[in-house]
Amino acid sequence: MIPVQGYSGKRIGVLGLGRSGLASARALREGGAVPLCWDDNPSAREAAAEEGFEIVELGKQGALDDVACLVVSPGIPHLYPTPNPVIRAAMAAGVPVDNDISLFFASFATRDWDNFDVMPKVVAVTGSNGKSTTSALIHHVLEQAGRNTQLAGNIGRGVLDIDPAADGDVVVLELSSYQTDLARNLTPDVAVFTNLSPDHLDRHDGMGGYFAAKRRLFAEGGPDRAVIGIDEDEGLYLAGQMAQSAADDRVIRISVDQKLTGPGWQVFAKKGFLAEYRKRRQVGSIDLRPIKGLPGTHNHQNACAAYAVCRTLGLAPRVIEQGFASFGGLPHRSQIIAEAGGVTYVNDSKATNVDAAAKALSAFKNIRWICGGLEKDGGLEALHTATGQVSKAYVIGREAASFSMQLGDIKAEVCTSMDVAVARAMEEAAEGDTVLLAPAAASFDQYDSFEKRGEHFTELVQAALAQ
Repeated sequence: MIPVQGYSGKRIGVLGLGRSGLASARALREGGAVPLCWDDNPSAREAAAEEGFEIVELGKQGALDDVACLVVSPGIPHLYPTPNPVIRAAMAAGVPVDNDISLFFASFATRDWDNFDVMPKVVAVTGSNGKSTTSALIHHVLEQAGRNTQLAGNIGRGVLDIDPAADGDVVVLELSSYQTDLARNLTPDVAVFTNLSPDHLDRHDGMGGYFAAKRRLFAEGGPDRAVIGIDEDEGLYLAGQMAQSAADDRVIRISVDQKLTGPGWQVFAKKGFLAEYRKRRQVGSIDLRPIKGLPGTHNHQNACAAYAVCRTLGLAPRVIEQGFASFGGLPHRSQIIAEAGGVTYVNDSKATNVDAAAKALSAFKNIRWICGGLEKDGGLEALHTATGQVSKAYVIGREAASFSMQLGDIKAEVCTSMDVAVARAMEEAAEGDTVLLAPAAASFDQYDSFEKRGEHFTELVQAALAQ
C-alpha cells in the first residue's frame, strides 16, 4: 500500500466505494487522515463500515464542513453530462476535488529514495485503444529482463494498492480519460499516448473535451519523455506541442501508417517490421510477424509504444524482442482462444467501440464476425472500410436487428444471443476461417462487463469443441 501523504489528521471525503474508493480510504487512513466515506449503494457502505470506516452522507447539509479534500472514484461524473450533486457541493464550497491517481503521484516518492542507487520511475499510458495491451507488454518485457516492476491503474492492482517503490522499480500505469481529467497531480517520468478515436463523448462533452482529458497527462508538470502516436491529428498536434524542435528526442513519435525518418527519435511499423530511427539512422528493428500475442496493425502500434518506452528505460532491442516473443496477449484483446479444424477462434470482447473493432477486423482473414451490443455514439459508418475480410456477421444484442441494418452490404444474421451466434458461426465456419468476437459496442445490454461477454464466448466455443 502507498500511504497518502499530506493529509495527516485531516478529514477527507471519499465518494464512491468500489475498488479505487476503498483503496483510497485505506491509503488515506494509513497516512494518518480521517476518511469520511459514502456510496449510494448500501452494500458498498456496509463493506466500508465493516473495515471500520466512518460512513457520512456527504450530500447532506454541513457534511463537507471541515473537509480538506473530496476524493472521487473515476466512474462518477464531475462535469459532464452533469456534476454529481456531492461534487457540485464540494466545488461550490471551495473544497478541492481529486482522485486516487493524484494521491498516488503526490505520495509515491518518500525519503527512503535517498538511499536508492536507481530512482524509481513511473510510466503512464493513455489513449483510446491499446493502452491495456501496451501497459501489460511494457510490464512483461521489464519482468523478462529482470527489472523490478509493478502494473497498476485500469489494469493490475489499484494505484494505491501497490507496494512502496524498491530500488530501481518501474511502475506502469494504465490511465483512462476519467482518471487523467480530474487528477490534480500528474507527474509520470514517461507518458504514452497511443491513439485517439471517439469514445466517452457524453462524459467529456465531445471530442475536444475527450482529447483535453487525455492531454492533461502531458501538461501537468510534463513527463521527462513522451511517447506519442501521431497517426491522428491530435497526436501529431500533441507531439508538436511537446517538442522544442524537430530533433528534440524527449518526444518519441510512433506510427503504423508511415515511415518516420526525421532528425528526432521515432519508432514505426510497416508490413510487420518494427524499426527504430534516431537522427535519421536506423538503430534497431524487430520482425513482429511471428509473434502470436501481437497480431494485426493495432497490436503493432502497441508494440511500437512499448518498445519506445523500454528503450527509454535502457533496454537493448534484442532484450525487448525476447520479451515480445514470450508475450501471450491479454484476455479479451485479440486473444486466440482455440484453433481446431483449420478454424481460429478469437476473443476481442474489449473492442467496445468502432475503431477498436475495425482494427481487430483488419488483423484477420476470412472472418465470421460476431458483433453487436449497446451501440455507442457515432454509428457504424467508420467500420465499412475495414470489413473486406468479413464473410458474414452474426449480430447479438437487444437491438441486433437495428445494428445489422447499419452493416451495409455485409451478409448478416440476427442472432440476438451469444449462444445462437456462436453456434451458427461454428456451424458455417470452414478451414481457413476466423470466428471473431469484436462487438463494436458496449456489453451492458446483456452483460455486466466486456469481460463477462468474452468469457461467455470462450466458454461456448470450448464447450462445443469438447463435444
